[in-house]
Amino acid sequence: MGKIFTVSILGCGSRGQEAYGKNFYILPDKFKIESVCDINPKQIELVQKAWGIPDEKCFLSADEFLKEKRSDALVIATQDRDHVDMCIRALELGYDVLLEKPITPVKEDLYRLLDAQKKYGGKVVVCHVLRYAPAFVKIKEIVNSGKIGKLVCIDWIEQVAYWHQAHSFVRGNWHKEADTSPMILAKCCHDLDLLQYYVESKCDTVYSVGDVVFFKKENQPEGASDRCQTCKYKDECVYSAERLYVAKRECDFDRLEPLPKDKDDARKQGWPFNVVDLSRPITTESIRKAYENSDYGKCVFACENDVVDNQTVLMKFKNGVTANLVMTGFTAFPGRKMTFHGTLGEIEMDEDKDYIRVSQYGKGTETLSVKELMRDVLKEDFGHGGGDVMLVRDFYKALSGEELETTLERSVESHLMGLAAEESRRTGNPCKVHEKE
Repeated sequence: MGKIFTVSILGCGSRGQEAYGKNFYILPDKFKIESVCDINPKQIELVQKAWGIPDEKCFLSADEFLKEKRSDALVIATQDRDHVDMCIRALELGYDVLLEKPITPVKEDLYRLLDAQKKYGGKVVVCHVLRYAPAFVKIKEIVNSGKIGKLVCIDWIEQVAYWHQAHSFVRGNWHKEADTSPMILAKCCHDLDLLQYYVESKCDTVYSVGDVVFFKKENQPEGASDRCQTCKYKDECVYSAERLYVAKRECDFDRLEPLPKDKDDARKQGWPFNVVDLSRPITTESIRKAYENSDYGKCVFACENDVVDNQTVLMKFKNGVTANLVMTGFTAFPGRKMTFHGTLGEIEMDEDKDYIRVSQYGKGTETLSVKELMRDVLKEDFGHGGGDVMLVRDFYKALSGEELETTLERSVESHLMGLAAEESRRTGNPCKVHEKE
């Protein structure tokens, strides 16, 4: 039996609690959750009850929490702009760190963190969870196998889905860039990381366009209220909080079918409903009361949001490969679609339609199931296609001394791509990713 590492969690919201904390807790032969910190007493109450954390190891102040080292490793799952200062302090204390993405939207802070890691020597594993999801790992294997020859270009669509855009990036925590990050980092840090992971090259130049085209005051229907509960359109507007947080718990109306019975209860208690409503269990009455008394009940045209609802990024990598990334909030279903074009074949993946299709020119086509690839590894469905729990398992390997592919340097590379894309979007000009080169 290997060593059991102690872990503390700074930031016990949806990611710190559900994605990472839960997965540490179900691996008692590898991890013990030692202490927790969050500014919201209700979040502390939830994790304390779930994981049996004693009162003296629960904190409401990050400053107090970071006065001393409390475990072998630390999860930092706070807001984007707090990550770097907290991570540097953690490295000073001697922690190894699992750091939620994006690292930061501030370029200088990326270099500060790299310098701190070199100075203090601790591990920093950024939560690029899709690198660990079985389907995305399989694509890497196929690209590297040579089946499609030399990779030439990639077409990539990040389908945010209309309701996820409204939930997270219009009403939710990531709706305002000054408080968090630009959309291309907040939502597409996964995509940018995977692109440079598959291409195996630094990115040279990017060009980007995008804007807020729909979720703004001028598009609010005539006579609409600024809050859904008092709006005459609340039962018909597709973005109504009543529809998204009450009706959608009962029926998947996008597919015009009731929820599968075996998933019904779990879905009603899961994301995104457990972000809106911190009651446990969540009921129709409690979630309606929660949205009526929070930003999640605001009209999507009256939220003072400024992150884009669509963006396109063209990329040229130093090895000659090109890529086209489209992020759009205007899709019926979530999930990524991508096509890898090679000199001898192509790979297509569609998460929502559940397939990876490998076509070798003149040799036929092989089709794989995204869900079956995940079940072969995990036996049940975890977040981000299995990436959340697989990341936690690989973090154990990192703490045990193994080198992971997801180094801090590679994570910084994808963030530089995102920041260059945002600069290009704002200026209208192509932008070099590495200014000093």
